[in-house]
Amino acid sequence: MGKRDYAIILLACRLGLRCGDIKKLTKENFQWEQKQLVFVQSKTRTTLSLPITQDVGWAVIDYLRYGRPKVDSPYVFIRHLAPFLPFTEDNHLNKIISKYMKMAHIPMKKKKVGMHSLRHTLASLLLEIDTPLPVISDILGHVDTESTAVYLKVDIEKLKECPLDFQEDIVNE
Repeated sequence: MGKRDYAIILLACRLGLRCGDIKKLTKENFQWEQKQLVFVQSKTRTTLSLPITQDVGWAVIDYLRYGRPKVDSPYVFIRHLAPFLPFTEDNHLNKIISKYMKMAHIPMKKKKVGMHSLRHTLASLLLEIDTPLPVISDILGHVDTESTAVYLKVDIEKLKECPLDFQEDIVNE
């Protein structure tokens, strides 16, 4: 189960995959020769192609070889309690994150705990290293940059670089 959880967490925090997309991944989505992960996003219905980073690739391979129960399922990630079935539609994998936060003694009181928090963290980190917003949008699979602009609120330093011209607002009134 640990190998599965590790691979799932890496897919969320390194590639920004949504929980629903992680649950629907099949072996065919991993194009190992091209080092690409190609899938149709469940939310936008658009095809997304992302590079398989070395850490993500090895985590998925390790899980498939040594951690995944030997069952006939097209999905890469399955539940590890019998019956070994795919995750249900309403399972948002939040227990995975909660489990490891508790093990690491990370307080969860005022934090959003869930797979989406890892996706949000990736966007925030990309902003911190001056990744252009359109690139972040592409990585996260957003149809337009307006969806990605939500992540701007976390980068206070970048927001300080966007001063408002109050004189212009007063003149226009």
